[in-house]
Amino acid sequence: MTQRNGLSYAEAGVDIDAGNALVERIKPAAATTQRPGTMAGLGGFGALFDLKAAGYADPILVAATDGVGTKLRIAIDTGHVDTIGIDLVAMCVNDLVCQGAEPLFFLDYFATGKLEVEQAARIVEGIAKGCADTGTALVGGETAEMPGMYHGGDFDLAGFAVGAMERGGALPAGVLGGDVLLGLTSDGVHSNGYSLVRRIVELSGLGWDADCPFGPGSLGAALLEPTRLYVKPALAAVRAGGVHALAHITGGGLTENLPRVLPAGLGARIDLGAMALPPVFGWLRETGGVSEAEMLKTFNCGIGMVLAVAEDRAEALTGLLGAAGETVVQLGRVEAGQGVSYEGGLA
Repeated sequence: MTQRNGLSYAEAGVDIDAGNALVERIKPAAATTQRPGTMAGLGGFGALFDLKAAGYADPILVAATDGVGTKLRIAIDTGHVDTIGIDLVAMCVNDLVCQGAEPLFFLDYFATGKLEVEQAARIVEGIAKGCADTGTALVGGETAEMPGMYHGGDFDLAGFAVGAMERGGALPAGVLGGDVLLGLTSDGVHSNGYSLVRRIVELSGLGWDADCPFGPGSLGAALLEPTRLYVKPALAAVRAGGVHALAHITGGGLTENLPRVLPAGLGARIDLGAMALPPVFGWLRETGGVSEAEMLKTFNCGIGMVLAVAEDRAEALTGLLGAAGETVVQLGRVEAGQGVSYEGGLA
């Protein structure tokens, strides 16, 4: 009998050796994220975490998962992938803190058609930075090489975070009419609305490498500014007392995210004149002819997190958040009604 040459997995497009090389490459980055409670490094079938060692007596676990949407398209097209992992972490852990939870550990999912170890390592190193900056352990993940599913250097990212709080500490809680709304400024577009962003850039006729029309550097680099990480200042405010709710301003903007943390019968009144619209949003609005209502429903418009706080704690919490590095804007108040009503207009 004539023996035929057999095919290998590598010849089918999946390089296991490259995957192993990536794991070795990212181990030092993952090690920088270790925190009390972590029990094992990368490489196992699962990750262990000791809640008692993390300081919890009667913990409630909180989980969140997210991606970074079509912002990935800009990262792929420009090759600037070093900060997209920060976005991935931020989109998950900023949500966790809105429940009153401290993020504990994080896992990522990275899928691509052909694994490029250097590119993948840069992405995961960005994830590790986001984890380290928020006290979150990067305990594992999955790298999937999927020929035939992703083409031309495309890849996808997803993240999964788990946090904890002591029983009875869940937010929102105790929101009242008269509560003051404190906004924490954003670092740009963050990770929502990028399908509209890319459409506006297309209409402008500019390429990603064009000079940025609203700031220094290239347009692509400016639009890849990573999502701000609010975890540590927000948790400090919660622990100081007087915080009744937090809202992460993501897809849906202020218009749709604030009502998610308000009880029935209460709404939010926002003074748009208190907000300074960052230049990127002014350019998007003008270039795309985007209405004010659409801007407020699609983008964060310069406010990435909102806290509803007791009136008698507003001044102290403003000082605490400012000392933690946040720029705080008093946006308005909680009042009887529903949804969000706006006064004035975007500057």
